[in-house]
Amino acid sequence: MKIKKGDTVLIIRGKDRGKQGKVVKALPKENRIIVEGLNLVKKHVKPKRAGEKGRIIEISAPLDVSKVKLICPLCKQPTRVGYTFINDEKRRFCKKCKGSFN
Repeated sequence: MKIKKGDTVLIIRGKDRGKQGKVVKALPKENRIIVEGLNLVKKHVKPKRAGEKGRIIEISAPLDVSKVKLICPLCKQPTRVGYTFINDEKRRFCKKCKGSFN
């Protein structure tokens, strides 16, 4: 998966189209990511103790990787990711400005 935890992404599909956010968690087996404060869904929570009320909370739901584009930290534009080897180490780079992500 080309997107990792801590990357800034732009959402290109869905209800949050055009918004940017930071990747909180990457789920490579499911090919999904969780973006901070975006793709919010309401979850009903039961009361845990006696006397406590149930409530509705909003949480960030996982989003498919194909619905986001990576924002380059150097040129600040949505871009595709390329890979290159530098000193036998695999590194990601921006396809627009050729700058390195790592």
